Amino acid sequence: MSDSKQSQDEVNEGADALESWEDGPAFGASEDKDPICENPIEEWIEGVQINSTEEVPIPDKLVDQVIGQEAASIVVRKAAEQRRHVIMVGEPGTGKSMLSRSMTEFLPREQLEDILVFRNQEDENEPRVRTVPAGRGSRIISERKAQIRMQKERTNRTLLFIALVIGAALLLATISSGEILTFIFGSFILVFGYFFLRTRLTAGEDANIPKLLIKHERDDEPPFIDATGTLAGALLGDVRHDPFQSGADLATPAHERVEPGAVHRANKGVLYIDEIRMLRMEEQQALLVAMQEKELPISGRSERSSGALTKSEPVPTDFILIAAGNLDSIQNMHPALRSRIRGYGYEVYVNTDMPDTERNRRRLIRFIAQEVRNELKKSSGKPIPHFNKGSIALILKEAQRRAGRRGKLSLRLRELGGLVRIAGDLAAEEGAEFTGPEHVTRARMIAKPLEQQVADRYLDRQAEYAMLVNSGNRVGRVNGLAVLGADSGLSDYSGVVLPVEAMVTPAQGMSGRVIATGGLSDLANESVTNISAVVKKLTGKDIKDYDLHVQFPGTHNVDGDSASITMATAIISAFEGVPIEQNLAMTGSLSVRGEILPVGGVTAKIEAAAKSGIERVVIPRANMQDVLMDEKWEEKVEVLPVDSLDEVLQHALVGAEEKVTLVERLAKVIDTISTGTDKQPSA
Repeated sequence: MSDSKQSQDEVNEGADALESWEDGPAFGASEDKDPICENPIEEWIEGVQINSTEEVPIPDKLVDQVIGQEAASIVVRKAAEQRRHVIMVGEPGTGKSMLSRSMTEFLPREQLEDILVFRNQEDENEPRVRTVPAGRGSRIISERKAQIRMQKERTNRTLLFIALVIGAALLLATISSGEILTFIFGSFILVFGYFFLRTRLTAGEDANIPKLLIKHERDDEPPFIDATGTLAGALLGDVRHDPFQSGADLATPAHERVEPGAVHRANKGVLYIDEIRMLRMEEQQALLVAMQEKELPISGRSERSSGALTKSEPVPTDFILIAAGNLDSIQNMHPALRSRIRGYGYEVYVNTDMPDTERNRRRLIRFIAQEVRNELKKSSGKPIPHFNKGSIALILKEAQRRAGRRGKLSLRLRELGGLVRIAGDLAAEEGAEFTGPEHVTRARMIAKPLEQQVADRYLDRQAEYAMLVNSGNRVGRVNGLAVLGADSGLSDYSGVVLPVEAMVTPAQGMSGRVIATGGLSDLANESVTNISAVVKKLTGKDIKDYDLHVQFPGTHNVDGDSASITMATAIISAFEGVPIEQNLAMTGSLSVRGEILPVGGVTAKIEAAAKSGIERVVIPRANMQDVLMDEKWEEKVEVLPVDSLDEVLQHALVGAEEKVTLVERLAKVIDTISTGTDKQPSA
């Protein structure tokens, strides 16, 4: 068998192995034959025919290694084939940069170019630019240096021959005349003249050597340039300041001071810019020019530098731009730049989660194997061992948990990869053959985000100073729940118990006020105002005769409206004088109709309540599908789903007659509001 045939057979075997792994034994290749997997991870993993991630096949192409972004992968392939620009929007760590980097695999290598910049004899401040095939630029410079070296050698030999002839004549004249002083003086003049002429005749030759601005080899892959966070000079090119500009003989030629930018180095390749909104408008405008014209001159970016006088001929900038970021980043782009991409390219919104199917579970296992293999390729540090079935199961459960919804797996793979690496580091430190479940468990404790560490200390401080009440009954006091890290860009929320206290007092002015303390955000303050309207309708009392005091003891920077039902319950309790059970916590958003709306981070909130010794938690019924607690907390806390405020009060309030009367009255009012609202015509 020939080597080529053998190599092709190996490729086919690898492709078959990968396809077999992706499909699995239980389903076909099409997505409609891959339903949500109902089996628990612990049971399902036993049916996977591997002992560790070492046995998992990995695709050769980078685009095939991306997990859960099938639609985006198709766009990347098409954009590379047609050389289209792309706007890629998504949360951090979902594979945007990896997808962008994979685009270079579909670009032709034969189109790569070397770019040379030459001295302009007519105008020193306008260097000339030439392009040659990849690998040719280095040879041109070598050939030019060799020519100049040979020319210098010929000049030196000629001058040396003339100097020897003159020296011989001087020597004969001295012998005939016998004047030694004349010989010495003449020799000095001869030596000085030789070096002076050699310097003058060979000076300036090096200035004619071109500068290799962009260098490639024939077998190089198309360039992938990450220009995230670059300044104007690094992005668009610059001309260095000449410290010897005062002397003509010492001055550095202008073409040698020209430096390429990212737009030039990305020629025939991909230019990736994350958080593109961080670029100034004038830089985005120059980027647009480079995209449209496919060339951009290099000029000095500093007005006070001598480089400001230099502007090269246009330098090729035939790149594919991938502008990445979140929705806010894209909305703050230069309008013309975004319009250009929309008109001649694609816009892609990457996924943050994927269905919890058997195929996707296998893909996540492949992701773990990829992370381990990448660590094995490192030039420094210890390699991490492969993961066995037990540790794989814990990583998959963590992906379920971080997705925040049942039937989903998280695609925040950068964070998940961090957990994989920390667990692998622990196993490598112990010299273990495989990374086991005990390493993943310890890694979860080590890999806590800062928000979780802050939340843990906050809970400890509450317990230490008896700020948290988890037993007995109190009027106007409720244990609310909140999360830290909701705006951090992380998928792993950190829950805290948020006590809320309310007091109703006679109005001190002409009209009653809602007074909220605790560093509430604008959204939280708006929710307080809405609650006052709901309370007025539900209790039948005119709140203008009262001042409503709402306090978040020991807390600051309260954001969002997830504490709406907490504040409403506290205010109603204070109005009616009915106590609230303190061994209960709650979270949820309250509509003006008294309905309970879903909120985020419910799993983290429930676990925070369990850590604080609270045994019952009220959450919106719509959030029940999002509850994915650790096993150690499942038996310690009861989750109570609710749809309306009267159901919340039924669970929270204590007292026989007062509770029943209040709940019944509120239930009738809520039904009336809901029915009446539903009958109104839509706008």
